[in-house]
Amino acid sequence: MKPVEVAEETRVAVETELDIVTARMRGRGLALQLGFSRQTATLIATALSELARNMLLYAGRGEVLISALERGLRRGVLVVASDDGPGIPDVARALLDGYSTSGRLGLGLPGVRRLVDDFDLDSRLGEGTTVRVVMWSD
Repeated sequence: MKPVEVAEETRVAVETELDIVTARMRGRGLALQLGFSRQTATLIATALSELARNMLLYAGRGEVLISALERGLRRGVLVVASDDGPGIPDVARALLDGYSTSGRLGLGLPGVRRLVDDFDLDSRLGEGTTVRVVMWSD
């Protein structure tokens, strides 16, 4: 991903199901404020929801940073979801549709990757996971 200027940001500590809703609403609200279509704002909210739910499920807690980006005349939303959980043992496998260690559908991370314009995942065993995604305005 190319460097971009961060215009504004908000942080949401993810410790409960309600925090997932808060992160989702803040991301969608920022996207709408930046002029994104309702459809694209909903995609951002969906990605946020999946990332926050994964943090609760696998790490127990985490944090989501939601930022407005500007690159020339383009606007974007940056989401950085990070936790101090156990990490993902096999990142490549975790990004495959249908793979799950929790008995769920295994569509979370692969789905998020398909929804956004830029996707980056860094996970270290025993240290945690950080997922960085960007969605640019339509």
